[in-house]
Amino acid sequence: MSAVNWGDAPTWIATVFAGGAAWFAYQTIKSQREQIREQRQFIAEQSANLALERAELRAVADDRKWAQARQVVMQRAKFDRAGVGFWRVTVHNFSNASVHGVEVRFGSAYLASEVYEWPINEHPRDDGVPGHPYRGERLMTPVHLLGPGRAVLFLSQHWPSVTAHNNRPVVFFTDDSGVRWSLDTYGKLEEAPADGAS
Repeated sequence: MSAVNWGDAPTWIATVFAGGAAWFAYQTIKSQREQIREQRQFIAEQSANLALERAELRAVADDRKWAQARQVVMQRAKFDRAGVGFWRVTVHNFSNASVHGVEVRFGSAYLASEVYEWPINEHPRDDGVPGHPYRGERLMTPVHLLGPGRAVLFLSQHWPSVTAHNNRPVVFFTDDSGVRWSLDTYGKLEEAPADGAS
């Protein structure tokens, strides 16, 4: 039998060290891949949490934005007599802050013909005749400032009944944060352009 030539010891030692280095490099790469996968998963979870927090903060800010506007209430009544009609609208500010630039538009072309201070706990009981004892001081439209717990009465012009019916009132006002709002007879509250145009 002949002896197997195993080579020299330095070559074997170098081969063992190279194999060990390769195994160590493989384990390091495998560990780093696992860490990267875990970091990506953590980042994805954090991103989802941040998105939920952002949505919650946005909802809170949106609620805060709408809070005062929702406390401005319009009460309206349309009167018809002998084919002539008109609208009487009271705007109540039940919020804790003032609203500004309050006006009522009838249809797209008409503003209120008369505006009066209105006691907030009184209900309109007159037929639109000027000088009613429950009316306060006459005001100009738009009403520059409507304080908290205050109300204003707006009267439309007198039109043929059909014209009155087709020119439903819409209230425009600016809240204490400077946001312009519109409120229609169906209770639809929405942001309005800054100039109040509908």
